[in-house]
Amino acid sequence: MKNILLALFLSLSLFSAAVSAASSKAAPTLDIAQTVVKMPLAKGVSMDDAVEAMKSRANTLNIKLVAEMPLSKQLEAMGEKTRRMDIYQFCDPLTAKKMVEYDINFAAYLPCRIALVEDAKGQGWLLMMNLDMFIQGAKLSPALKADAVKVRDTLMEIMQAGSKGEF
Repeated sequence: MKNILLALFLSLSLFSAAVSAASSKAAPTLDIAQTVVKMPLAKGVSMDDAVEAMKSRANTLNIKLVAEMPLSKQLEAMGEKTRRMDIYQFCDPLTAKKMVEYDINFAAYLPCRIALVEDAKGQGWLLMMNLDMFIQGAKLSPALKADAVKVRDTLMEIMQAGSKGEF
């Protein structure tokens, strides 16, 4: 009887430990800040200047501005008071084509977006997805990885120009 009770106690202890371990291995919480690159607009750079600087730099770097989404204007048209929030979509069509041909799932991340957002204190920010997560995480051929790095670097240069108001 002692052996049965000891076995039962050990079984319950192991079960309890397993349940405890399983519950402590809940899905990790995503820190959304780690998934983006974020730059403040420099002092004296207006949001309109940042947009014009980004457009100018994109043109110089031969990357296409394929869409603009003035979300704050849409919200205002709906009667919502809001701070500025616009999305600018850029694309290198040849690299986009290569990425989608490699893996159709990349299409969900196209085109690359840079957001212009005004925070609660009136500070303008430029934000984009941290492309390093995809460049590092995907098993890309060396040539495709080089293309992805070039797009990332181009977008970073566009953001830097916008944040500094450099035309």
